[in-house]
Amino acid sequence: MDSWPGKPYPLGAAWDGKGTNFSLFSENAEHVELCLFDGDGRETRIPVDERTAFNWHCYLPGTGPGQRYGYRVHGPYAPSEGHRFNPSKLVLDPYAHAITGDVDWHAANVLPYVPGTEPLESADLEPDDEDDAEAMPKAVVIDPSFDWEGDRHLETPWPDTVIYEVRAKTCAARTPASPPTRRSRISGRSA
Repeated sequence: MDSWPGKPYPLGAAWDGKGTNFSLFSENAEHVELCLFDGDGRETRIPVDERTAFNWHCYLPGTGPGQRYGYRVHGPYAPSEGHRFNPSKLVLDPYAHAITGDVDWHAANVLPYVPGTEPLESADLEPDDEDDAEAMPKAVVIDPSFDWEGDRHLETPWPDTVIYEVRAKTCAARTPASPPTRRSRISGRSA
């Protein structure tokens, strides 16, 4: 699959009508792979080689709305330093605009470590090498445009525009027509 350098911003997946820019922040990653999933769950891995200001990014022409994806992030597995990189584990895009699926706890271990290790102090020290792609939800590329279906702006001039804001709690608490019990419940005061 053809991959271009792309841009570091915006973070997440941004479709422009011709392709999608993918960008993920990671200060300590050593390598990132973008994982695309087809309708049958088959995975295609794309190396993300560009990094700008800790944002790993690439652009995929022809990739658009509906494309399911995730990341595999390579780096140190050093829990004592706060690092639990594990490329066997699919990472859900934290900047995703849409997600499909649920965590399937029975399909695979989705934790980056082998659970149940004893003693408790070393419970997360052994990395788990089981691939969890089928157990993880996937991010989805979206079309951010909105079809207004022929609707149009009101074109009200700014001098004629009224922006009105009311807080129900304040308004109801000070309205004499509101029964005292209703006013006290809204305002938090006793009647």
